[in-house]
Formats: sequence, C-alpha cells, structure tokens
Amino acid sequence: MSIKIRKQDALNYHTQGQPGKIEVVPTKVLSSQLDLALAYSPGVAEPCKEIAKNKEDVYKYTAKGNLVAVISNGTAVLGLGNIGPEASKPVMEGKGVLFKKFAGIDVFDIEIDENDPDEFIKIVKALEPTFGGINLEDIKSPECFKIEEQLRKKMNIPVMHDDQHGTAIISSAGLLNALELVNKKIEEIVLVVNGAGAAAVSCSRLYLSLGLKKENLIMCDSKGVITKDRANLDPIKAEFATTRKLSTLSEALKGADAFVGLSVADILTGEDILSMANDPIVFALANPNPEIAYEVAKEVRPDLIMGTGRSDHPNQINNVLGFPYIFRGALDVRATEINEAMKLAAVHALANLAKETVPDMVTRAYGNSVIEFGREYLIPKPLDPRLITSISPSVAKAAMDSGVAKHHIEDWGKYNEDLLKRIGIDQKLISRVITRAKKNPKRVVFTEANHHKILKAAQILKDEGIAIPILLGNRKEIEELIKEHKLELQGCPIISPHEETANIDQYAEELYLKRQRKGMTLKDCKKSLLDRNYYAAMMVEHGDADAVVSGLTKDYPKTILPALQVIGTAPHVKRVAGMYIIMNKKGTFFFSDCTVNVDPSTEELADIIGLTRIGVKFFDVKPQMAMLSYSNFGSSKGIIPDKMREAAQIAKRRYPDLIIDGDIQANIALNTELQKEMYPFSRLADGGANTLIFPNLASANIAYKLLIELGGAEAIGPILLGMNKPVHILQLGSTIRDIVNMASIAVVDAILREQNEQA
Repeated sequence: MSIKIRKQDALNYHTQGQPGKIEVVPTKVLSSQLDLALAYSPGVAEPCKEIAKNKEDVYKYTAKGNLVAVISNGTAVLGLGNIGPEASKPVMEGKGVLFKKFAGIDVFDIEIDENDPDEFIKIVKALEPTFGGINLEDIKSPECFKIEEQLRKKMNIPVMHDDQHGTAIISSAGLLNALELVNKKIEEIVLVVNGAGAAAVSCSRLYLSLGLKKENLIMCDSKGVITKDRANLDPIKAEFATTRKLSTLSEALKGADAFVGLSVADILTGEDILSMANDPIVFALANPNPEIAYEVAKEVRPDLIMGTGRSDHPNQINNVLGFPYIFRGALDVRATEINEAMKLAAVHALANLAKETVPDMVTRAYGNSVIEFGREYLIPKPLDPRLITSISPSVAKAAMDSGVAKHHIEDWGKYNEDLLKRIGIDQKLISRVITRAKKNPKRVVFTEANHHKILKAAQILKDEGIAIPILLGNRKEIEELIKEHKLELQGCPIISPHEETANIDQYAEELYLKRQRKGMTLKDCKKSLLDRNYYAAMMVEHGDADAVVSGLTKDYPKTILPALQVIGTAPHVKRVAGMYIIMNKKGTFFFSDCTVNVDPSTEELADIIGLTRIGVKFFDVKPQMAMLSYSNFGSSKGIIPDKMREAAQIAKRRYPDLIIDGDIQANIALNTELQKEMYPFSRLADGGANTLIFPNLASANIAYKLLIELGGAEAIGPILLGMNKPVHILQLGSTIRDIVNMASIAVVDAILREQNEQA
C-alpha cells in the first residue's frame, strides 16, 4: 500500500520540536570543569600533537572513522529535479537518518552552492581531513560521473554516488537470483535497460562486471534504442550503443530475457511483456509508479518474475539494502575507496542472504507464514536484522583482499557482535510491528475520538493500512473536528453510545449475565454502557471490534476497570500487569510492572514475571530478566531484597529456560563488565538484562518517567498484559505517534490471538 503524505503533516514533522531531523550529541561526559578542560583547552592539545606526529591517529582520537558526509548541490533531487542546495537539505538530512538507523553511522549533510563540476570537486576534496567517507547524492548527469570519478582518484577515503551504485547493487543481486530460478546464465541473456541516467549507466556497468555480454545489452533513452549510427552521442551513451538494427523499446523487448526500467511510469504495455522470452524478468523501478503496473504485468505473463521500487509488491529494489552497510564495512577497515570488488561483494552477500532461512521475526513482521527464496522473494527484506552482519563483513573482506584496507579485522565473530551493538538488534522493533499489522489490519475502537490527537492518529492508521479505526464519541463533535483539521476519515464508523439503543439493550443483557452476582442490576448495566469505555469493551467482547485503545484523557484505573469487568483476564491469569518498552541509545529494554500492581507479594511478582515473559516474546525478543532491588544477591537484608530473590526462585522453577536473576541493583543488572568482575556467577553476566522487574508500582513508575524526561528515552506503552482480548491503555497525554504505535501493537495482538484460535 502506498503511504499518503499530506503537505501539512510533512511540514509539521520537520518543524516540531527543533527544526530539521538531526542534531550533534556529545559522546563524552561534560559535567565538570575537568571534563571541559579535557574536551577542549588545555587537554585537547594532547591528541592534536599525537595526530600531528601520525595522521592515522585521527581515527583513534576523533570521530572521523564513523563520520560520513552526505553531499549534494541539489541539481537532481529524486522526483523534484534541480531545486538547488537549500531545498535539497531535508533530503540530505533524511539520508543521514537512514545511515544512523540502519548502520550506526554519523553524518554531516553538506549542501554546496556550486554547479561547476571542477569547482565542486575542489570543494569536496578539501573536506577529506574531516570525514571517513563521502556519499554523493542527487547530482545531475552527466556531471555526476566526472565528479565521482575524479574524487575517487583524488581522495583516500571511500567515495560513492549512491544514485549510481545503490540501485545497481540491489538490482544485480535480484537479477542473479532471478536468473538462477529460471535456469538462465547471465552470459547468455539479452537485457534491455530503459533510461540512460546515472542509475541506468551504473546498473549496466555492474551487470557487465557480472558477466553480461556487451552485445546483449540494449539501452534505450527517451528517443528509443541507443545505436552506433545515432548522431551526436555523448561518450557515456556511446559506451552502451548497440549495433543491432533496432529503433524502439518495443522492438528491443522482442525475445529479451530481462528488462530493467529506470525511466518513467507506464511506458511498457502488456504486448511488450508478451513479446519477451519465456520466464521474463522485469525490474520496473520508476518511482513512485513503475514502467508497467505490477498487476497488469502479472496478469499478462504468469511466468513473469517482477521487481519494483515499491514496498507493496514483492521484490522491492530499495537502496537502503545497500548504502548503509557498504559504508559500514568500508569505514571499519578504513578503506581508501569503494572499488568494484567491494560492490560485487555486496551484490553476492545480498543474493546469498535471500537464500538463507528467514528468521521468525522477519516472517512475522511481514505477515507471511513462510518467506522463502523464490519468484516473490529474490532479495532480503529491509527490516531483516541480518543485513548488517551479511553485507558489511563481505564488503570489509573485499576491501582487505583487494588491497584498499588500511586496517584489518582479525576476529570476525567479535566484529559481528560489534555491528549489532552499533545499531541495537531491536532498533527496528516497532517497524516490524507496524509492517506486520499492515498485512492484516484489524478493527480498533477508540473511546476518545472527540480528541484531535485520536483523529489524527486514526488518519495515519487508515492511510497506511495499519488498522480500521472505529471512532467512539459525540458524532457532531467528531465530525466538526474532522472538518476543522481537514482530515479524510470517510469509511471510519462513528459511534455515539447514546444513539445506539438496540446495541445498548443487547450489550446490557450480556453484561448483566457477567455482573449480576457482582452487584450490578440490568439498569446499572444499561447506564454503564453509556460510558464509552464500557461500550468499547463490550464491542470487543461481542465481536464488533477486534481491539480497544483508550486512556488518552482519563486516569489509568478508571480506564482499565471497565475492561476488567467486561472482558476479564485470560484463562489461568490471576492478575494483569503493565509493561513499558524503553528505547535509548543503549538499546531496547522492557519495564514491568509500571501501572497496575501497587505492592505485589512474592507470588504476585512470579505471576507478573510470567506475563512479562510472554509480553517480551511478543516482540521477538528473548527476555533476560533482572529482579531489581537496592541489594545485590543478599548483600543487604530487607523485605524488598528477600521478596525479589524469592520471586526469582519461583520463576526459575516455573520457567526453567528463562534467564532471570536477582535480587540485583539496576546498574549491576545492565553493566556486564561489573557483573563479570564482581558477580561472575550471575545468569545475567554474559548478556546483561533487557527486562527489568520492579519490586513495586512506585519504583517502576518513577523509573520510566525519569528516563523519559531526564534521560531522553523513547517509551512505548503501557502495554497491558494478561487480558482475555486485546485491550491497550494509553499513557495520559500520549502523542499522536504513541497512539499509532499502541494501535499497531493492538492489531498484532488481535492477529496473534486469531491465529492461536484457528490453530
């Protein structure tokens, strides 16, 4: 599904908080006069003198080794054209965000007001002392070829124009695997490339490096087939001119084995696809719409293997599969360039990864029961956590083998561990949840739809196909808010309980059966159902909705009580618990119980552990639990240390495979070096804790709120554990993003419950 972007939403995203998408964050403590003296004057003189003696020490004492410049003059911004350097800055900042998210690489974006290629080259060359690598971006053709070629010759750090090489590397991996599936060899095929820009030229060159014969490559531009007898060919096009007596794209496609489109939408017809050889391979990569619609092409040729640039079709050719990991490998061996060997290594690493068994977390994220190598899975998915440990080491090895690496990696196992630490293996957690929800969106009822945040979140959920929002509240108020905020929520049911007489009567009968021996009369039940939390809970219980999300404007206890009375806890569950996901630069952590149980007993803590164990696994994470206290393994006596230690022992008996230990202090639980030094016997000494169980509600609630406000952590939750059906309570005053995340979790919760019922 194509994501609908509204102008104001995009502008708001870039202006909220501080303008832009990036900031510089110190990596050292700066809390005292001594810290400042070490960071700047006079202490900074010492590393300066060391680097002056040996320039390579710049990698030891500065951030150069993990710093890439994303550089553009804004002359060929994707889909926008020559918009200038200032207007290109949001794109370059965005590229920097992708570098950081997927490979842990820091970026300065640099927009240069210079269109003359020679002057541009001089400016970029002068930046070499600052950066470990240069990513050129959105520079028009043919100047981009000269700029990259000259900078590669003049500079001793990796330089890559991603517009040229990113698509080439990803599509090459897909092409190799597609050819393997149809039992064809690249040396024997005829391949047609439509487009003669930077990406098309780089793709063609890389296909030739993989074994494609030059006489079997046919390149077309807007005028048709590029032939040897065409007048006034520039040197780049002349490189790919064919001697074949062809004129049009349609003629070129007759009998061709493969097509790669880097041009414009809808340039191919069904007849063109029909004229190709058996088992044709079509990579229609024009964005946002391909050279031929996926559905049209597949209907015409069932034997077709197809890839596009879109996420809503199989085989997405997405540059994010390449550039972060290629630069990561190049930086880690201090490569002097990104050469052909390194690009080919990335191609083969991608192609080989697609043939490996796909982890459950990836399969579940994309909503498939099975993802396996085949016609609809030629290249890995963008959220596959194995990309960094497959591509980056392959690129690094190729750099070492080809003689362009100044630093050699000896321990590849440790290198893989370091790669995962750089990005945090769980950093794509919510992305996986949202992707999974999109595969099977469920009906989510929102009890506070007369709030603009809920409606804006509902718009996102509807647009992205994450959920089917049901809006509960005063109809007139909701409709006025929709109009005021220019939202498009047609098709989303609006329900006002006061207007639903028939449903109220039916729901009241059902609620009365549940609560008649717990103090509620039928009249009480009818009155309760005018409360939106009761009404929403009954919708889920009755099957008129799949999940409920509430709590934006009401206190937690008032919100949860109706759900407990109507839906109740899951079988064999005695109590519910609330878990938060806390994400910061150190990783992803799970906190429990933060919202429900005020002062749980030992047995109650053991129940909370069981619920939290299931909750953490829901996110495809193996729980490693610490029972927090002010004591370490009995070092201090008291009610809390004893309670936490005894609860851990009960949990070990109930769940023998669970990694859990305590009583333990929070800093020790998270610091493996301290554990190994002082408590090597701890079950958490090797990997540290990712799940923290608190002794009471006060400590848990205080801890997560302090981390959010003072520690800059991102929190998702509270996630309600132990309910019989999907009920999720928002934190008071949640943001629109929080609401979208919680609704996504609610959808996946409903999907899993449905699957379990069908199993």
